[in-house]
Amino acid sequence: MGRLHDRVILVTGSTGIAAAGARRFAAEGARVFVTSRTADHCARLVAEVSERGGEADFVAAELTEEEQVDAAVDAAVARFGRLDGLFAVAGGSGRRFGDGPLHEVPLEGWRRTLDLNLTSQFLVARAALRRMLGQDPNAAGSRGALLLVGSVLARHPVPGLFATHAYAAAKGALEALVTTTAASYAPRAIRVNALAPGLVATPMSARAAEDPATAAFAARQQPLAGGFLDPGEVAHAAVYLLSDEARHVTGQVLAVDGGWSVAGALPEG
Repeated sequence: MGRLHDRVILVTGSTGIAAAGARRFAAEGARVFVTSRTADHCARLVAEVSERGGEADFVAAELTEEEQVDAAVDAAVARFGRLDGLFAVAGGSGRRFGDGPLHEVPLEGWRRTLDLNLTSQFLVARAALRRMLGQDPNAAGSRGALLLVGSVLARHPVPGLFATHAYAAAKGALEALVTTTAASYAPRAIRVNALAPGLVATPMSARAAEDPATAAFAARQQPLAGGFLDPGEVAHAAVYLLSDEARHVTGQVLAVDGGWSVAGALPEG
């Protein structure tokens, strides 16, 4: 029996860390519902999970739109009967909107970056909470668990390579959201935690991985990985925080960063 046997987990995003999470959750016995804006990505991921013997479904949704988020959560519950976990990964770089050093960020770029990385998380967390609050606890006494995805950059900036201040602000706000909501919903048997990944090999980071300076930084600053992390390493931590093994863990931000956050500013070479 898997660590997530008979649990229903909603995953936002359909590539990179989200895809790795969906695969692992299904392998651990969960029924997985995927949602992201790109239907083709969702369909491929669900087909892969199903071919491996897992149970999964999806709906495409724009996760910055309230009505579409609510409809996606409703669809997950309609498909599988309840909602035990949320793995909220969907987000992305705001560079295309003008994110960068604060004095250069246009107001519209600030708003769109926060919508992509903070408002989307708020909307899906709110919709999931509303469902969890209305359902009976499971056999372990839990109504559900929310797991948001932040970034190591919220606490450990690298201005020479990642001076994207709106993105970092959004990820920092997620940490505050985790703390405050965890305190509020613990008496209702709902846990709220976050992961703070370092540099992970995903479609979002593909351009950074091709940059020699960034690749050299990852090799130095993430010594446990010796470079960019595999998305599966983040999925391992997600399984733990969504499982009953973490039933007494809430309000925490777990860095999965290959050592970045404790390595300090390592010298080149």
